Amino acid sequence: MATLLDEDDPKPKQRRWVMPVRILASVAMLAILFTRIPDFSLHELVPDPSPGTFAWLAGAVLLTFVSIVMSAVRWQQVLHALDLDGPLAHLVRHYFAGQFVSNALPSTIGGDVVRVSRLSRENGESPGTFASVVLERLTGWVVLPVITFVGLLVNPGLRDLGTATHVAVAVAVTTLVGLVVLLVAVGNQHVGGRFADRDGWRRFAGSVHLGLDRLRRHPTAAAHVLVAAFGYQLVLVGAALMASYAIGIGDEVGFTALLVFLPAVLIAQVLPIGISGLGIREGAFVLFLQPLGVPAHSAIAFGLLLYVLTLVASLAGAPSFALGGPKGARKAPSAVGAAT
Repeated sequence: MATLLDEDDPKPKQRRWVMPVRILASVAMLAILFTRIPDFSLHELVPDPSPGTFAWLAGAVLLTFVSIVMSAVRWQQVLHALDLDGPLAHLVRHYFAGQFVSNALPSTIGGDVVRVSRLSRENGESPGTFASVVLERLTGWVVLPVITFVGLLVNPGLRDLGTATHVAVAVAVTTLVGLVVLLVAVGNQHVGGRFADRDGWRRFAGSVHLGLDRLRRHPTAAAHVLVAAFGYQLVLVGAALMASYAIGIGDEVGFTALLVFLPAVLIAQVLPIGISGLGIREGAFVLFLQPLGVPAHSAIAFGLLLYVLTLVASLAGAPSFALGGPKGARKAPSAVGAAT
C-alpha cells in the first residue's frame, strides 16, 4: 500500500532520495535473479520475431489498453455507489494520465493523486472523490484472492506445486485477513468515523469508513463494483496469457495457472520496495512458473514484458497529463492511501 501526495505538495522535493533508492533496489533484485541463471544470454529474453509473435503481442497490448479503460469503469461504479457523478470519458482520461505518472515518470507522486486532484476539481467533492479512489483500489483485496481460489478449484493439479502453491495461497489468505481486519476497524464509527477529516493514514481510514457506510445503503451498486472489478482483473489475465504465448511459454503456463499465480504477483508488486514492481514481479514469476516447466530466464522475460506492456499503454496518458486538469476548481485532498 502506498501513500499518495497532492500534485502541488512540496513534500516530494524533500524526498528526492526515495526514487533513486527504489531504482537501485529494482536493479539489485534483477541482478541477483540474472546471476542465479546458469549459461544465460540476454538475447534469450527477446522472443523470436515471427508473425505469430507480433500477433500475440498486438493482442496483449490491446488488452492492456482495455484494462485501463476497465479500471475507469470500475472507478465509475464506485463513484455511483457513493452518489457521485463521473463521466466515463473524463475518468478514462484521468486514469490514463495517472498511469503515465505512475509508470513513465520518475516521480515520487503516485498516479492516483492525479485522479483525485483532477476529478475533485471537476465535482467539488474532495472527500467523496478521495474515498472513491481508496475503495476502488481496495476492490483488488477482495477480487484477487478470490480469483486465486477459483483457479485452484478449476485446476486441482495446481494445488500440488509445493512452495509455489503455498506462497500463492498464503498471499491470498493474508490479503483477505488484512482486508477483514481493516474493514472491521474502520467500519466502526468510533474508529473510522473520527478520522474522516484527518490527513495521511488516518484520512485513509476515514475514507474507507465513509465509503463502507454508503455502500451498505447501496448493495446493488456494491455488486456492480465487484462485477467491474472482476472484469478488470480478468482482462489483465487475458493480456498476460497473450504475452505468455508471445514469448513461447503459453502452453506451459495456461489460463488457470495465471488465475492462481498472477493475483499473487499483482499483490506483491505494489510493495514500495522497487520501482513499478521491477524485480519483485520477475522474482515472483520465477518462483511460480518454474514448477510448470518454465525456465527462469523465460519467467523473468515474462515479467519484464508485462511491465513493458503497461509502460506502452501508459504512454497514451502523456497528452492528458500534459494538458492538465480542470482549472479554477477546488483543490484536492493532500494525501491518499492506495491499495492494490
